[in-house]
Amino acid sequence: MQRLDLRQLLSQKLSPQQIQFIKLLQIPTVELEARIKEEMEINPALEEGREEPESEYSDSDSGDDYDSDDDYGKDEVDINDYLNDDEISGYKMQGDRGGDEEDREMPIAMTSSLTDNLMDQLGFLELDDKQYTIGMQLIGSIDSDGYIRRELSSIANDLAFSQNVMTTEEEIEQVLHMIQTFDPAGIAARDLPECLLLQLERREQDETTLLAERIIKETFEEFTKKHYQKIQSKFGVTEEELKKAIDVIIKLNPKPGGSGAGTTRVQYIIPDFILTNENGQLQLSLNSRNAPDLRISRSYADMFDAYDKSDKKDKKLKETVAFVKQKLDAAKWFIDAIRQRQNTLLRTMESIIKYQHEFFLEGDESKLRPMILKDIAEDIGMDISTVSRVANSKAVQTEFGIYPLKYFFSEGIATDSGEDASSREVKHILKEIIDKENKRKPLSDEKIEKMLNEKGYNIARRTVAKYREQLNIPVARLRKEL
Repeated sequence: MQRLDLRQLLSQKLSPQQIQFIKLLQIPTVELEARIKEEMEINPALEEGREEPESEYSDSDSGDDYDSDDDYGKDEVDINDYLNDDEISGYKMQGDRGGDEEDREMPIAMTSSLTDNLMDQLGFLELDDKQYTIGMQLIGSIDSDGYIRRELSSIANDLAFSQNVMTTEEEIEQVLHMIQTFDPAGIAARDLPECLLLQLERREQDETTLLAERIIKETFEEFTKKHYQKIQSKFGVTEEELKKAIDVIIKLNPKPGGSGAGTTRVQYIIPDFILTNENGQLQLSLNSRNAPDLRISRSYADMFDAYDKSDKKDKKLKETVAFVKQKLDAAKWFIDAIRQRQNTLLRTMESIIKYQHEFFLEGDESKLRPMILKDIAEDIGMDISTVSRVANSKAVQTEFGIYPLKYFFSEGIATDSGEDASSREVKHILKEIIDKENKRKPLSDEKIEKMLNEKGYNIARRTVAKYREQLNIPVARLRKEL
């Protein structure tokens, strides 16, 4: 099969196979396994497993008479093409490290959704059937940010009507307290104070933690309004003791589910690439966990080989041979497309690493260079739309965390000198300004705007506010400290 060059493809009418390749390219690793299973279900000539190295089947050059009118059947068929192509039978991918099982089980951020994670933990508890049903209902009631906002009485009604389980609020609360011991800490809280207290309970119960708990329980409103003197006076503690307790509180996670209202739930990302730093040498590999070995079905190939040697004048047999050939061609093409998908991913990621080499060495976002899709497309000789499909749906695991590839692309901001500067560079400077500000008198967005303008960045106050919010930095009033 010929290799596919997307740039050439886009200049002509796309065939069904080419469209299929584009779709394969853009799906993330987490969905690839399901896509492969779907293809195996519709094509019995495609199987999971490694091909045996030697074939007992003979060459066949007489398939010429049986070319199918189907798009898959345009090429000449040689049975040994299917059985002896090592690259196709196992599609050993560049970047796989040796192929042992340890390498196939790549380090993965999480395996599934928050709900699945909590259900796994529920299974470890010794619960009776009724308690387990209550637990499932509670987990199903958890919002995307990790809270249960439904009243327990409403959950009791849900259980009665949907599960035919009669229970009380007390029984539900008993199971709820069990779920609140699950990871992530703070999960299944009913409001923010409870969420913070659940996290504090897991800390060492020293004087600072105990004070933090009292602040949440007794003076939460004063804390949110930063009325620190009132809190200090109420508890009779020193300014330093209060500061330590508040530092503990502000480092807690207010959204243990990982996402808030209106945001996408992406806390469980399965990386498509694994990047390691071996003594200053960056090593890139593909996560092949969700791409099992594929091969051509030996029974289907054997069938074709047998038919090919039979009487070719029989019209029914001719139709059967054409059908078998179509399935063999489709399976061979699909395996080849999977391999091309992996090669395209690697080429794109290698180019991104080349552009952002300093960042991948240190994890310092200030080292990120301005980079657009066109830069990578030109570097690897592919169409911008190809790079876009990869960047919008893939992620890389580094020693600094897991990053969506689109994180490394940024729009430009004009400076006085006329150069392009990454918006991330401006965010980094903005963060530095705020980190160095006098916390007793935090800087307003207007003052930060002037400081950035003085550094040569033509940026408006509303953009300062937008970047500050993207960095999860509160307004000046809420940054005030003792």
